[in-house]
Amino acid sequence: MSQSETVTGITAEMAGGEAIAAAAGPSVADGAARGPDGDVDVAGPVDLAALEQESEIAADYVEGLLDIADLDGDIDMDVEGDRAVVSVVGATLDELVGEHGEVLEALQELTRLAVLRQTGSRSRLMLDVGGYRQRRRADLTRVGKGAAEEVRQTGQPKALEAMTPFERKIIHDAVTEVGLRSESEGEEPDRHVIALPAAE
Repeated sequence: MSQSETVTGITAEMAGGEAIAAAAGPSVADGAARGPDGDVDVAGPVDLAALEQESEIAADYVEGLLDIADLDGDIDMDVEGDRAVVSVVGATLDELVGEHGEVLEALQELTRLAVLRQTGSRSRLMLDVGGYRQRRRADLTRVGKGAAEEVRQTGQPKALEAMTPFERKIIHDAVTEVGLRSESEGEEPDRHVIALPAAE
């Protein structure tokens, strides 16, 4: 079996994992622990030991997938604020990112499900591959600030394209930094951010 066929098989497994996760109910990041607009998580007390355990479970799970697909990559584990972060570094792994990060999002949900199965607790773990999320954060910050500046000049709301919760949070932060407001509208997968003029 070729590497591309193996990755395709893993992607199919990811899609199945998303269906299982959906059947199990919303994750903490996508469920009740949201801010007023439905995208911003409301953090509770941080249990560092639990987050480190999540990182270890997730790292083992992702390492197993890399072995199956015969892909090279080192696993980094960290805790940022109130969430565990696992990153695959040291290689170009476009197959595990996909167009617009869709495969990465599916892999993250499947990895969260693996954590849930072992701990019994829902996870806000963030998975990154090849620095994709860091680059995406920088790009979206520029997009958010650009939209905010356009709204400041025109006085009219500016709707952006549909994005994931992770991406919308970055846009909200960028718009707020410029001193304007934003809100999310629509239902997944078409939920998007609208930059608004400052409140009078």
